[in-house]
Amino acid sequence: MNRIACFAAGAASVAAFAPLALYPLIVVTLAVLIHYWMVATPAAAARSGFAFGLGIFGAGVSWIYVSLHDIGGMAAPVAALATLLLCAFIALLPAAAGWLQARIPAHPALRACLLIPASWTLFEWIRSWILSGFPWLSVGYSAVGWPLQGYAPLGGVFLISFLTASLAGALWLLAMRAPRAVAWTAVLIAIVAGGEGLRHIGWSTPQGAPLSVALLQGNIEQSLKFDPARYARTLDTYARLAEDSRARLIVFPETALPRFLDAVDPAYLKRLDAVAQRNQGDLLLGVPTRRSAEEFFNSVVAFGASPTQAYHKEHLVPFGEFAPPGLAWTLTLVNIPMSDFSRGKTSRPLEVAGQRIAVNVCYEDAFGDEIARMLPAATMLVNVSNVAWFGDSLAPAQHLQIAQMRAIETARMHLTATNTGITAAIDRDGQVLGRLPQFTEGRLETSARGYVGATPYVWWRDWAAVVLCLVVLIALTVIARAKRSR
Repeated sequence: MNRIACFAAGAASVAAFAPLALYPLIVVTLAVLIHYWMVATPAAAARSGFAFGLGIFGAGVSWIYVSLHDIGGMAAPVAALATLLLCAFIALLPAAAGWLQARIPAHPALRACLLIPASWTLFEWIRSWILSGFPWLSVGYSAVGWPLQGYAPLGGVFLISFLTASLAGALWLLAMRAPRAVAWTAVLIAIVAGGEGLRHIGWSTPQGAPLSVALLQGNIEQSLKFDPARYARTLDTYARLAEDSRARLIVFPETALPRFLDAVDPAYLKRLDAVAQRNQGDLLLGVPTRRSAEEFFNSVVAFGASPTQAYHKEHLVPFGEFAPPGLAWTLTLVNIPMSDFSRGKTSRPLEVAGQRIAVNVCYEDAFGDEIARMLPAATMLVNVSNVAWFGDSLAPAQHLQIAQMRAIETARMHLTATNTGITAAIDRDGQVLGRLPQFTEGRLETSARGYVGATPYVWWRDWAAVVLCLVVLIALTVIARAKRSR
């Protein structure tokens, strides 16, 4: 019965994330998990954690099936099995968190408000890098737009995950009518009030005058993107969108041109360059590039008044952009053009339109630690994506929420140009200043500002939250052993 309740709580947690963004719900659902973890054996806690994880990932990343079957052409049973196996694999991390916290004896209040949050957050962080990482649906993302987002410039999304789980623990103590209920109420209020206060700190300062920006959304269906018969029309769509803009910075989405750069008609590239020169600015073009038949990249190339520069995507998507060693055969199961990219090397910000721009491609902006490496040098963040792979699912809204968190962590504006949506301009406090409707062709004209300065997160990155979790776990382990020895 407890596993059914935990599975249901996990599935319900998805509503705390975008697009519904009902943040308080995640505090309640985590409190349900904490309830079953409080007196469970390590094995029982692992089973409850696995059920919760299977619920949240099964409901929250079901769009993986869409990309594999609806878009990628994988057979439905195989796509469903692959999606289930992935969800089950990443659900092992909440299971491990439950097992670990149950192994350490602790006072109920310490377990609920410190031990469980530390264990949960540590395994969230592990999920962000193990097997190249899958940090989707980290609890902290659900706080975007709510008071706790104020802690992001201090310790990033994982610090917010820790504090959210701590709120859930305090809520559980209140629900169980634990002693000193007034004190736990004060803890809840203090955490929330602290976050709200931090939201009003200006962690960065403007640099230069506002910059006119145009973010292009071609709305090219994924099934047609690499169709040779559609190629000329695709190029015309993007050229028209660009030529109608007077923005100093024009941003195309990921692989907007579905051919290698050296195979694109030079006259077309000159046409784009002329647009940027006319506007006395620059253009960021999403296009694959290659050095040889064996080495090619998912790139963003700058044309215009500034020197030609390029960013090559560094964090590739496993089974979508590369196959792990020994698993190349899996790419034959799905129709993904250019599915074996090379990994780019560490890059510096692109110096265009009078700004130093940290470019990232697709789900690279899900890795806050990696984005922060380009700061404080970068004055602005730009993401180019092609979320047409996920159709009309939860993925685009979840991705936008992740981009909002990156803006808050770094105190930088974050511009995101996508093929089918959600194309948006995000202010340094995470507020969406403008966005285009999904599945429409359009151009988002907006004004952007560059910023300088560094938040504590830029310097410490994820390590602040990781060290906090390790200190809690080690301290409570030492205390428990000291008590046993006495």
